[in-house]
Amino acid sequence: MNIRNLILAAVAIVAFSSCKTQYELLLHSNDADAKYEAAFDYYNEGKFSKAGSLFESLSMLTSGTERDDTVRFYWGLSNYKFRDYYTAETNFENFLDTYPRSPFASEARYLRLDCLYRSTLRYELDQAPTYKAITEISEYIIEFPDNPHMQTCHDMLVDLNERLDKKAYEGARLYYKMENYKASRVAFRNVLKDDAENIYREDILYYIAMSSYKYAQNSIQSKQKERYLTFVDDYLNFIGEIPDSHYRKELDNVYRKVQKALGREVVVENEEMTEKDFAKERRKIQKEARKAEKN
Repeated sequence: MNIRNLILAAVAIVAFSSCKTQYELLLHSNDADAKYEAAFDYYNEGKFSKAGSLFESLSMLTSGTERDDTVRFYWGLSNYKFRDYYTAETNFENFLDTYPRSPFASEARYLRLDCLYRSTLRYELDQAPTYKAITEISEYIIEFPDNPHMQTCHDMLVDLNERLDKKAYEGARLYYKMENYKASRVAFRNVLKDDAENIYREDILYYIAMSSYKYAQNSIQSKQKERYLTFVDDYLNFIGEIPDSHYRKELDNVYRKVQKALGREVVVENEEMTEKDFAKERRKIQKEARKAEKN
């Protein structure tokens, strides 16, 4: 029984080695026809790693022939299907540089963009790949407005821009979490200065106001008035823009505390105030804040 098992094991090892040797021999052979057929066989069987290696090896044999653009395209496509997006993107870029008018060029352009998109990193990490993908996708949309992937490209741009918005927002919020409220307010204001349409705009305006309040609250008494007035300005700005915010109740309560601290009558601004009314009230508060700062 032991001898039989050893024989069967030896046969299996030989068969496996023979199969592997056959692929390796084919990979290093100069038989372009056999290699071309085998590469597509592996591709159609879903063995994309082996197919990619064969197409790569084959590209040296088909350079300058009518098969070359097909081989180069499927080399990139094999890497793409294998989820090696970095290599696939490089292959598609080289392919397009060499064969911009190939029948495969249109699909290669889109797949290259998809590789760039899939190679981007989550918002906590370096966003250089995100900026590159946004630039390339935007240029593609402009250059090929009738492309069949327009909606997918727009969806990619939305996702990538939202990622940048989140990175900027969370970067500023870190100062708030660290209780560095002065830096927090500056950071949040800079986020909106750089991108007024940030998807977290409501949250950012809330944190600007709360940063002002907490900064004033923790200040020495001689500095509190001017800093509380800064909060009032931020509060008026917030409710003037987003009167129905879910933050409204909390900010109204903070506003009441600040009004008491300033020795004023506690009046929460009416939601029906016009834009002109808000502007007038803000100018009054800003003027008072400048006066308090000089004193």
